[in-house]
Amino acid sequence: MGVLASVRSRLPEPRQFTSRLHDAGVAARLGIALGTTFTLCMVTGLVSHYFQHPPSWLLWPSRPVNLYRVNQGVHVLSGLASVPLLLAKLWTVYPKLFQRPILGTVGHAVEKGFVLVLVGGATFQLVTGSFNVAATYPWGFSFVPVHFAMAIVVYGALVIHVGHQIGKVRHEIKLPLTDGPASGGLTRRGFLATVAGATGVLVIGTAGQTVPLPGSSARWLAPFATHLPKVGPQGVPIRTGALGAGVVEAANDAGYKLTVTGAVDRELALSIDDLRALPQTTAELPITCVEGWSAIGTWRGVALRDLLAAAGAAPGSPVRVFSLQERGSYIASDVDRPHVEDASTLLALELNGEPLHIDHGYPCRLIAPNRPGVLQTKWLTRVEVTA
Repeated sequence: MGVLASVRSRLPEPRQFTSRLHDAGVAARLGIALGTTFTLCMVTGLVSHYFQHPPSWLLWPSRPVNLYRVNQGVHVLSGLASVPLLLAKLWTVYPKLFQRPILGTVGHAVEKGFVLVLVGGATFQLVTGSFNVAATYPWGFSFVPVHFAMAIVVYGALVIHVGHQIGKVRHEIKLPLTDGPASGGLTRRGFLATVAGATGVLVIGTAGQTVPLPGSSARWLAPFATHLPKVGPQGVPIRTGALGAGVVEAANDAGYKLTVTGAVDRELALSIDDLRALPQTTAELPITCVEGWSAIGTWRGVALRDLLAAAGAAPGSPVRVFSLQERGSYIASDVDRPHVEDASTLLALELNGEPLHIDHGYPCRLIAPNRPGVLQTKWLTRVEVTA
């Protein structure tokens, strides 16, 4: 009891919180904004996750071409917008943590427990998400499954919190924001305007990385982007080069063949010259990274559906493509019916009017519309028809 009394004696008294910004009306308005950005981030995050890891029953469309680019841009930008909003919200409401009694009834204690989960989880999500956008991982866990699982926990806590507070929020937003006698410092309206301005500057200063300008990653439009990969030798950013992937020798092997196997009438083994002798298709397609950046390239190569037809595969047959790269999370990827049937899904041999550079996937790479960059497999060695 003596220890508890000592702790209580050191806690701030409610009368010590004198800022006019510790206000229910300000908190309500910030809560609405934060709930909006969190919801956008949650919905687009689920879409992004299932784009990369689709269940067997889910077939993402190949059109519109820019669907994934827009989704990922909104996901990253809504997450970044949540950072200043969350900080402002915490500043506004933190005196409530010191209201007497600290725990009170069982219901009050449970409510504070959900708030703790919400605040801690939201902070974790925004911090780790920002590190992911910066392509920096100073932790020992796998980012994708942990970020996905925590998103479910955080949003569940948010729904419970909103359900508990919705009546108070409705009441507060109907009341005007007043500051009483002038006493210097930010007014409540001024505080909200400052937060809105900071959020807008952060979003606008990062949004340029999601604009797929031909031959550019829009660096000049994204001064606050924490990470933009270097632009490759053919004007499109590269995340991993051939040296880092360990494929230089295999990709330059004079005996290279791309094989087409599986459920086909005749297996194929095609050299680069064989692939170039086939009918060629040109498509202007964006390549989009989960980190939020994108860029457009003009690609030319063999349409995947034409290659499968030459091998005698059934129309629309799903395939799995394999890279020369032997290690990594995305050395193979599945291509389902919508993309197989799309004429713009290519086994690309050229980029922006030049033969494909090795860092961009030479001798041959997959490029398809509306598909995450990690699934646009480079340095192809095998196309396997799976059904």
